[in-house]
Amino acid sequence: MGLFSRKKETPPQFPSEQYEPVLRCSICTGEQVACMRERETGRLRELMLIRTEADLDAFRRTCGVSGEIRRIY
Repeated sequence: MGLFSRKKETPPQFPSEQYEPVLRCSICTGEQVACMRERETGRLRELMLIRTEADLDAFRRTCGVSGEIRRIY
């Protein structure tokens, strides 16, 4: 262990009964952001920028989602 080692970041935990994973997509630029959406209020919490399929697969693994993720424009 080094003197200036970095701590490993743990992904935030979102209970599935309160949050659903969504992709917020821009119509103009095509930018995609992976978010967790509160089911009651609709509030979005941005987690990561999706640039490639590998990023999308990493988001699916961290959230435990298989299949399609809903897109919000």
